[in-house]
Amino acid sequence: MFLRFKKLDLVTEAQAIPGRSVAMPVADRHTVLGTSLTGPWPDNAEVAVFGMGCFWGAERIFWRLPGVISTSAGYAGGFTENPTYEEVCSGLTGHTEAVQVVYDPAKISFETILKAFWENHDPTQGMRQGNDVGTQYRSAIYTTTDAQLTTAAASREAFAPVVAQAGLGDITTEIAPLTHYYFAEDYHQQYLSDAKNPNGYCNHGPNGLSCPIGVGNMPAQTSIEAPGAR
Repeated sequence: MFLRFKKLDLVTEAQAIPGRSVAMPVADRHTVLGTSLTGPWPDNAEVAVFGMGCFWGAERIFWRLPGVISTSAGYAGGFTENPTYEEVCSGLTGHTEAVQVVYDPAKISFETILKAFWENHDPTQGMRQGNDVGTQYRSAIYTTTDAQLTTAAASREAFAPVVAQAGLGDITTEIAPLTHYYFAEDYHQQYLSDAKNPNGYCNHGPNGLSCPIGVGNMPAQTSIEAPGAR
């Protein structure tokens, strides 16, 4: 994931490269969870999309949370229809690498998912995440309901004083309703699973900060392992 095009300014819709009407083919089943990768989802399921740098490690964080039904790697927040990985890495699609999280709200709260998001990357780095530099690595939360949008914004406000006390900059995470989510190529799906690349590149893990939202709802078994852990 290193040595990618280091574009730091988001393209406009007029500047974005054209895409294609054909969706990216992916496997039917989730490599780890055994559930559907593309849906349809149970009637009670909810969906949210997160960008937190390279989607390989980010997806693993979410599939380990009890109550999550399915996850996938993809692209969101941009303009190009059904982009390829190379196009997204060029910075000319406007997308960020993202993870779609499908979850059962009766088993896991959205606050718990947000807690995992905030505590496992640096949300203050703008158009980068660690050594991965470019608009495709920006931090983002894309919501699918008004309640999610309100809760996500509240979580950012709750976490901001913690981040400031740690001596970091302002939170740069983009929070907006989801427009489109496009699946990434099949080889990116569950990339860090035992069946694929369990020791592959990952720059995610606990950032040492605690987000106060949803603390009372955080089950002990949802703690996140360090990068590279299996």
